[in-house]
Amino acid sequence: MYISKHVTNGEIAIHYLDSVNNCDYAKSTLVVCPGLSETADEYIDLLEAVQPRRSVILSFRGRGESETPSFGYNLGEHVSDIEAVVQDAGLSHFHLFSYSRGVSYALGYALKHKSKVKSIMVGDYPPEHRAMDEEWPEDYIHNYLIPFNRTKQIRPEAVRGIQMESRQIELKGNFDMPVLVARGLLEGSLVADSDLERYKSMCLKLTVKEYAASGHALKGQDKVTFYNDIIAFIDSID
Repeated sequence: MYISKHVTNGEIAIHYLDSVNNCDYAKSTLVVCPGLSETADEYIDLLEAVQPRRSVILSFRGRGESETPSFGYNLGEHVSDIEAVVQDAGLSHFHLFSYSRGVSYALGYALKHKSKVKSIMVGDYPPEHRAMDEEWPEDYIHNYLIPFNRTKQIRPEAVRGIQMESRQIELKGNFDMPVLVARGLLEGSLVADSDLERYKSMCLKLTVKEYAASGHALKGQDKVTFYNDIIAFIDSID
């Protein structure tokens, strides 16, 4: 169904899953950039849902089966994780899906490599790379990661590194390719109306999908609809 691989990016190994052995080569590959504390393994259901389209799903540095460096957690380093996986997988053009903080990494990549990206899918996140306040790491570690047993999904060292190194960056640019922005309509959504306006100013071919039963977590009650919208969107392109 899929293979599990590692690629060396600098001095660290980045893990990814690839359904290359069971795919239709007439369809462009879907590359998946998970959210802050998510891993490649948590998107196997999406990989299965889009088959026979090939999927490549990475775990960013400090997450899942990827290695955890002592430093290197700003936007550019995360973009380099995508670059390493794309090169190792031999991809020349593909669809790019991202969720939550993974959106900033995906948009950062797309701004550098527009010719490779056939479409972009944004899961409930504004077009920016966010700085995190000093109190965030310990709160996130002790009130979320440890109680919910998610320290294997993202290591505390990575959380602290993200806070220390991340800088606020508004991701500005123009995208000619089709872009899908998905947002929840309940409290907790991270895409405000003003953020939609920012996307509209950046994207010539923008589609917006909204989910009435979701806030930020689009993979809850609205998951089936969300995934079906992703599939329909990329199938309409190729």
